Amino acid sequence: MPKKINIRVLTTAAMLTAMSIIIGIFCKTYMDFGRGLFRITFENMPIILSGIFFGPLVGGIVGAASDLISYLLSTQVYGINIVVTVGAVTVGVISGVVSHYVVKKNGYMKFVLSCVISHIIGSMIIKSIGLYQFYGVAVMWRIPTYTLIIAIESTVLCFLYKNKNFKRLIEDMWSFGR
Repeated sequence: MPKKINIRVLTTAAMLTAMSIIIGIFCKTYMDFGRGLFRITFENMPIILSGIFFGPLVGGIVGAASDLISYLLSTQVYGINIVVTVGAVTVGVISGVVSHYVVKKNGYMKFVLSCVISHIIGSMIIKSIGLYQFYGVAVMWRIPTYTLIIAIESTVLCFLYKNKNFKRLIEDMWSFGR
């Protein structure tokens, strides 16, 4: 986690927030197969990256900002749900905790474990609790959906890390964000 907020952290976090919002709105508009319940979305990937880059505090802030702004700009069938927002914050916080305090060695495991653990806790458990009031037990369909999303996001993050330019950027962020 950065000792002080500076322009590089602020601009990168803002860019990741914007990416999450755009991905979220696109997926909520074009990849929704059941009024929000059967939606495939990758809006958490930038939130996970913010936690990996800068730690749990910045990851949580990016998660909150992304979720709240996304709700304001999208055509959701329900309003702002604080439990779902807490789930988005949790995704950023958990990915930051895992990547900065649990997995010490830089590499693929930081991405995979950050993605898997943050999605299980933030997306599958907390967000599902928040969405239960709208969908009832049908919310259990989020488990197989997010299992697929976790697999895709983990694979994409690993492919990105395999790219030498992205890897250099990531390692620069890790050294900068500490």
